Amino acid sequence: MANDARRQELLTRLRHGLLIKDGAMGTTLSAAGHSGQSLEMLNIEQPDRVKALHAAYVTAGSKMVETNTFQGNRIALERHGLGDRAQELNRAGAALAREAVGEQIYVAGSIGPSGGILEPYGDLDPEVARAAFAEQAAALAEGGVDLLVLETFSALEEILLALEGALATGLPVVASMAFDPNGRTAFGVPPERAAKALEAGGASVVGANCGTISPTEMVGIIVQFRQATSLPLMAQPNAGRPERVEGGVRFPEAPTAFAGAAPQLHQAGAALIGGCCGTTPEHIRQVVARLSTAE
Repeated sequence: MANDARRQELLTRLRHGLLIKDGAMGTTLSAAGHSGQSLEMLNIEQPDRVKALHAAYVTAGSKMVETNTFQGNRIALERHGLGDRAQELNRAGAALAREAVGEQIYVAGSIGPSGGILEPYGDLDPEVARAAFAEQAAALAEGGVDLLVLETFSALEEILLALEGALATGLPVVASMAFDPNGRTAFGVPPERAAKALEAGGASVVGANCGTISPTEMVGIIVQFRQATSLPLMAQPNAGRPERVEGGVRFPEAPTAFAGAAPQLHQAGAALIGGCCGTTPEHIRQVVARLSTAE
């Protein structure tokens, strides 16, 4: 587990500077072909492939990488019959990232939504969700991550449960939500409400990732976060608005176009900038080039 000095160094850097993180793990691994039950199984079945992608992001200039554990909570894994392997897969994902990047690069434990809908609107018991997030966070901490990143959440109630479980590890927590072109999450949460609730919940960093908006559209979301909180902010857009195509979803922005929004995101207040769905090491390389004078 990260020591207190390392955590403080990270938070100080985010409060006063800029840190460029990695791009997508899931879409990049999937694009290269994967026929297994879940991407998290690659942490066990094809560890060298996962490590190679982490290393590629560091070569591109990332100072922080995320573990291949986005859908690694017990609830999500149970859909693949892997619920009982949640701790194993998360510890493995954390260890792989650390082996790939060493001690000079920060490792963030990725935690995504459960994929269910909380009661009373759905059938997911909040206590079951809280326990699943806490279990995942603890396994990632045991595996050696420096911080935890809660990402792509749409429901405020769910991310607050995840935040509670993550904070029990004692690690810094980034809490990020996904926004649509109307400026709200799919569950109707505006940036101002998200920022205030997540700060009150104990997050060290808040912000936005993924969603159905372009990098340029995310600038406005980050502006609203900055108006509502003084916490460090994360911006992690997709490679453009997702487009439905035959066979799946396409993210249309080339690396140079994607990187064009990076200076605006930084000027809007983002101190932690990376990429989400559709981004690759080349997208991050271009972001580094555009932001090199801002670090």
